[in-house]
Amino acid sequence: MKQVIKQMTVLQAKRFGVYTCHPDDTLQMAARHMQHHNISSLVVTDADGFLAGVITRTDLVRACYRQPEWDVQPVRDFMNEDVVTVLLDDPLERVLELLIDRHIHRVVAVEVLGERQRPVAVLSAADIVYHMAKDR
Repeated sequence: MKQVIKQMTVLQAKRFGVYTCHPDDTLQMAARHMQHHNISSLVVTDADGFLAGVITRTDLVRACYRQPEWDVQPVRDFMNEDVVTVLLDDPLERVLELLIDRHIHRVVAVEVLGERQRPVAVLSAADIVYHMAKDR
């Protein structure tokens, strides 16, 4: 790994903010939101803006295959509540370890407020590749 990438933090590496939906939103609403923003996942937040889960394109495809009326089903029934999180000041190397070791495509960067977590960014494998390509 090049030294520049190795020394980066999550805050320095993040390229975008966070796109969210709510547990009561329908899967069709989530699909439209993903398509509109050309993204592969949404962070699910509760009414207070705290982390509740993540829903991905794969989750939507799975729901479409398994549920005849998938489009009206709530996000909460298909989201993943076991979200891998990092802090903005964590080293990018930590993100790389998590992506590889857990066989995942993204982590959610959070701000910890007591025992709750407010999502502030999503860092994906695509973001890592972006920095690899521009690192000289």
